[in-house]
Amino acid sequence: MKYMLIFRATDEAFANMGDIDFNEMIETVGKYNQELIRAGVLLAAEGLADADEGVVVDYSSEPPVVTDGPYGETKELFGGFYILNVASKEEAVEWAKRQPLTGPGFKTEIRRVTEIDEFPQDNEWIKKERAWREAHGQL
Repeated sequence: MKYMLIFRATDEAFANMGDIDFNEMIETVGKYNQELIRAGVLLAAEGLADADEGVVVDYSSEPPVVTDGPYGETKELFGGFYILNVASKEEAVEWAKRQPLTGPGFKTEIRRVTEIDEFPQDNEWIKKERAWREAHGQL
């Protein structure tokens, strides 16, 4: 099963990261990544640029309204993610507990990634997606 570990932090927690030596942080995260690789569970991992570089598309009106970041009333920002291929949610939780960027204001949300096989296979759009995935080595 695939699980996404979504790393979130408050603005204050992100600001406190500025006090950490960047090379030390990269080494710490790199060691964790190496553990995931050695265990054979890492499928993807990415960090995200600062929220002030992003935009929000709000569909509450027609046409949708696009606003620049940082985001207005957000208490926690999504800062990066891992996608792991593990046997269970419990195993995903154990990996999340070991991730090195922790402390007050940091959280990891764990969500199962749905598989294409969970959708109606006779649906035209699912068939097209399956064909695309097969053609691009994603199945």
